[in-house]
Amino acid sequence: MGILRKWKRLWLLLLVPAAWILTSAASAHPDFAEWYARTVYSGLSHTGNAVTSLAPFSVGELLVCILAVLLLFFLIRFCIRMVRRKGRRGETAAKFVINLVCFFGIVYFLFAVNCGINYHRLTFAQTCGLTVRPSSKAELVHLCGSLAKDADTYRTLVQTDSHSVAKLSGNYHETAEEAKKSFDCLHTEYPLLSAGYGAPKPVFFSRLMSRCNITGMFFPFTFEANVNTDVPEYTIPATMCHELTHLRGYMREEEANFIGYLACEKSSRADFRYSGTMLAFTYSYNALCGIDGSAASNVYTKLSAGVRRDLAYNSAYWKQFEGPVANVSEKVNNSYLKANSQKNGVQSYGQMVDLLLALQRANEKGT
Repeated sequence: MGILRKWKRLWLLLLVPAAWILTSAASAHPDFAEWYARTVYSGLSHTGNAVTSLAPFSVGELLVCILAVLLLFFLIRFCIRMVRRKGRRGETAAKFVINLVCFFGIVYFLFAVNCGINYHRLTFAQTCGLTVRPSSKAELVHLCGSLAKDADTYRTLVQTDSHSVAKLSGNYHETAEEAKKSFDCLHTEYPLLSAGYGAPKPVFFSRLMSRCNITGMFFPFTFEANVNTDVPEYTIPATMCHELTHLRGYMREEEANFIGYLACEKSSRADFRYSGTMLAFTYSYNALCGIDGSAASNVYTKLSAGVRRDLAYNSAYWKQFEGPVANVSEKVNNSYLKANSQKNGVQSYGQMVDLLLALQRANEKGT
């Protein structure tokens, strides 16, 4: 007990039950989670993002690198102390474990208040008036056909590289600023998607992210939207808008995909509209493949040569990273999503199709 009294940092262990209580309350009461997202989280994220936006690089990526070095340092120091302190190994081990638990308690608490609670807020469909319900195959075929036509149209307006594959019309900085601008425009139609956040950040170790099958990441400890820039260029705008959605407090993956699509559609740039449409088409087409392969094939064969070339290029890019690293990364992401009340795990991304179908019905009803 004397040792425990000496370690004043033990109060940090209280952060673990505090985070659990907040998350449990949010899970049981979505209205509380919604209130939190609109008030407390909004203030925290705007302030935190304003600070980290002062740096042109990803502060989150830098912190992860520093943390990896520090963890290795403390692990080596612990091993050395265990060898040297023969008569105090029990105390040394206990202190190391408690320090480690305190550290992860801080991380867990910050994760809960910076994004974990938001997983339990009301759905975007509920707050914007969309009705999500089971849809017919005919509706899905119509959606795929409509998105395919849009993709063909936008494809004629985008620039291409030496391989005749779609590319961005501006550099990364210009594209990131356009993503920010598109979201600010979307705010006028959907007020809960707050304006005033900074642009998404490029990740230095983007190739490593690709090996882990990751296109982007919202880092809740620095309130930054981080983007893999090694991927096929035409996919980057949709990824930017996806991560900026998380920054605005919508954590469910299907909602981030859908809102990212809406933001891309608000852009004045054809490469943005093409990127968002290709994201929506890919998930809708995959959904149709699972229902009626023949109908899906009929849609695909009508795509322009340029669109099909881009899809093939994207498939070839990701195929080179298939293997144990990508598989482990996907399993980790799957477990993470399920732990945060997304019961379908990585399959949640594809549920954006339900929202696209709801939007299609709403638009047809409006006309």
